[in-house]
Amino acid sequence: MGGVSTKRTKQVAKARRPEVRLPELTVYEGGLDPDGDYDGLRFAGLDLTGQDGGGARFLDCALRDCGLDEARLTSARFLDSVLEGIRGVGTDLGGATLRDVELVDARLGGTQLHGAVFERVWMRGGKADYLNLRAAKLKDVVFEGCVLKEPDFAGAALERVEFVDCVLVGADFSGARLKDVDLRGAQRLEIARGVDAMAGAVISTGQLLDLAPVFAAQLGVRVED
Repeated sequence: MGGVSTKRTKQVAKARRPEVRLPELTVYEGGLDPDGDYDGLRFAGLDLTGQDGGGARFLDCALRDCGLDEARLTSARFLDSVLEGIRGVGTDLGGATLRDVELVDARLGGTQLHGAVFERVWMRGGKADYLNLRAAKLKDVVFEGCVLKEPDFAGAALERVEFVDCVLVGADFSGARLKDVDLRGAQRLEIARGVDAMAGAVISTGQLLDLAPVFAAQLGVRVED
């Protein structure tokens, strides 16, 4: 593991947030279809539990208060869209692409996002338990005001990612590649695994003190009074 530095050397590059401007939307009341093409539609209060939308494309869409439990959305693409108040337990979004997306007040549990691509994504509010982001690529992503319980970033690539006023508990960064990852704004920062992969991240002095036992354990240092 590389050395830990508390010296300010250069400014951390800020994430570019999405600027989603939805057109006038058409209400959609149907279900999901594999490889479906959804353009300029508003999904509101729909129960899409267990449905198959693998490979579907959502462009200029709004999904609000929809249930996505056990839905299959592998390799789906969400572009210039807003997902607000969605609920998803066991939702499979493996290999999905989210580009210029606002994810607001979501309630997710065990959501599969392994190998997914996030670019200019702003996750605000809500809670995600056991989020699987293994081998995902995150660029220009902001997690703000949300609770992330045991997120798995193992093997992921994170560039210009910010954690703002959020809670990060039991995170796994094993084998991750980080560049300009700003963790200073996290209200709570708890790293379970992968502290040896934290080069490229910036933390506050207070967070360093909180994480000292984890760093010591990684280095094989025994701390005794």
